[in-house]
Amino acid sequence: MTAPRALEVVATGAQTTVQDLGRVGLAGLGVGRSGAADPGSLRLANRLLGNPEATAALEVTFGGLEVRARGGMWLVVTGATTPATIDGRPVGHAAVTWLPDGASLRLGAATAGLRSYVAVRGGIDVEPVLRSRSTDTLAGLGPAVPSPGTVLPVGGAPSGVPLVDVAPVAAPTTGEVRLRIVRGPRDDWFAPGAVEALLGGTYEVTSESDRVGMRLSGPRLERAREGELKSEGMVPGALQVSPTGQPTLFLADHPVTGGYPVIGVVVTADIGRAAQAQPGQRLRFVLDPRGGSSG
Repeated sequence: MTAPRALEVVATGAQTTVQDLGRVGLAGLGVGRSGAADPGSLRLANRLLGNPEATAALEVTFGGLEVRARGGMWLVVTGATTPATIDGRPVGHAAVTWLPDGASLRLGAATAGLRSYVAVRGGIDVEPVLRSRSTDTLAGLGPAVPSPGTVLPVGGAPSGVPLVDVAPVAAPTTGEVRLRIVRGPRDDWFAPGAVEALLGGTYEVTSESDRVGMRLSGPRLERAREGELKSEGMVPGALQVSPTGQPTLFLADHPVTGGYPVIGVVVTADIGRAAQAQPGQRLRFVLDPRGGSSG
């Protein structure tokens, strides 16, 4: 009998988690969506392999992952640009590649972007929790964060057939990142000129950033009202402003509720680009002329 296929984790880098597209429709029960911080890169990886788009993969922050194959499998690396090798042989970005039994995939430090996605044909087949295989790092929900020695089972090959072997996608920018926002829902809590300050300046991504959100440093956003809100629902992309006047941009593992006012929300289509910004990069916010969807 053929042994089940799996990936043995040798090294995890700064952080590696299992992620799919998250837990949908459970916010009313106090359960956040979580899921891939850059869902577009996860979807691309799965499409290249012929997997359903929501299939679970590994999200790797700033590179440093090493995994060894137990059984041969097809894989692809998308998202942040990282030097990748299989037993020392370079692997192309967003290119479908065979990982032989016993061979090791290694990712170096990301050169552009922050989060890479390592997907395999059949997906990472850990036990789902509330219909998702995503690890919510804030709530502690979902599969355990992998560590050296963790063995991650790989699912059976899907019925879909890969149609291309490489996707010519642009690397994440290493310069200023432009993000579209919609105003509110609590922009009325801010002093006249605060929205203009948000839109007129740039904000640096600080080192206090993770899957929950990114603390930003830039022009102070002055309040017009004292006190705090009663807790209300939060969404990915929300720009919540603390009493310091500095915003935090919420990402995939954001809290379900919050009590600081939200001055604006990054549109859904741009959240993945925000999640690829490295500490030290600068963000510029612009109003979405179409009033695009948020959260």
